[in-house]
Amino acid sequence: MAARKTDDSTATIGHNAPVAAQELRAFVERIEDLENRKALLGEDIKGVYAEVKSTGFDSKTLRKIVALRKMDDEKRVEQQSLLQLYADALGLDLV
Repeated sequence: MAARKTDDSTATIGHNAPVAAQELRAFVERIEDLENRKALLGEDIKGVYAEVKSTGFDSKTLRKIVALRKMDDEKRVEQQSLLQLYADALGLDLV
């Protein structure tokens, strides 16, 4: 649905609900700025993993460790229990 402009700071959409264009633009710009920062951080993280690999550590394993550390204890125990249960059901020895 197209917006109709009513003056410099508001537009109407749908049932003539006013939208504050400046406020909306500020939100969009903040989101765009954060997305740019996130992309830069992603590049930094990739660089650290490349460094990890160059020193002889396994980056996949390290990624799993980072993911496990993000989890709370209860969730981590649950994941480990499910992994063990499924491995046992398939006759797979994890250790």
